[in-house]
Amino acid sequence: MNDIIFDLKNVQFSYLGKFPALCGVDMTIRSGEKIAVIGANGTGKSTLLQLLDGLIFPDHGHVTAFGEKLLENSHVDEKTAHRFRKRVGLVFQNADIQLFCPSVREDIAFGPLQLGVAEEEVDRRIQEVAQVLDIQHLLERVPHQLSIGEKRRVAIASVLAIDPDVYLFDEPTAGLDPLTVRHIIDFIVHANRLGKTIITATHDLHIIGEIADTVYVFDRNKRIVRGGATQTVLNDRSLLEANNLIHIHQHHHNGKEHVHQHLPLEPHD
Repeated sequence: MNDIIFDLKNVQFSYLGKFPALCGVDMTIRSGEKIAVIGANGTGKSTLLQLLDGLIFPDHGHVTAFGEKLLENSHVDEKTAHRFRKRVGLVFQNADIQLFCPSVREDIAFGPLQLGVAEEEVDRRIQEVAQVLDIQHLLERVPHQLSIGEKRRVAIASVLAIDPDVYLFDEPTAGLDPLTVRHIIDFIVHANRLGKTIITATHDLHIIGEIADTVYVFDRNKRIVRGGATQTVLNDRSLLEANNLIHIHQHHHNGKEHVHQHLPLEPHD
């Protein structure tokens, strides 16, 4: 049985036809994999997720999803579009993009209702995902009044309620407090154990040891320069430094100059 979910061949994409965002990407993603896409800001990570979610389409090359080419005109057909939306869910970095209803409850219900899920089943899913993400107390709240971390969990809940086969996460822990980060990491790990395919774009190397078994590194040229097992990639300090994923910090101590490498967001004195 073919277990390939996505297959990308020489994928190229430019915004407005003149601002390159992906420049010849090859990637194969299989069912049940737990993948991280890492790179500095502006290297194409978010663009890749939008391609996998069928929000944008390549200028050159092709993306195959579930054995069929992912084409813009194929999503014109409502049945085809619904079938794809039931299988792939994207959690944006900016949760405000996803939250637009008068209440959290309605935001979570929106996706399943649009895909034809019966109201009774939608109510059951709302209660289930609210419990999983510990947001029962937020269901009647207005989304724009929530904290960043609360919004992020509601955005995840809105995708979880659809119950897709594939979760795409764009910088899921950016700007969050440690406890919320822990909740999101635990959710990603648990979803993968249930057989879900997880693809996470991030530049936070602290979390990828838990959320990914395979890592792809994007460089400034919007290409994949390395792919491999998570620890193998993380141990390649030269690769990480060359792609602005770690940096050199110099300081003086007891009259001597010291040089250290730091991960992004890693505190130093």
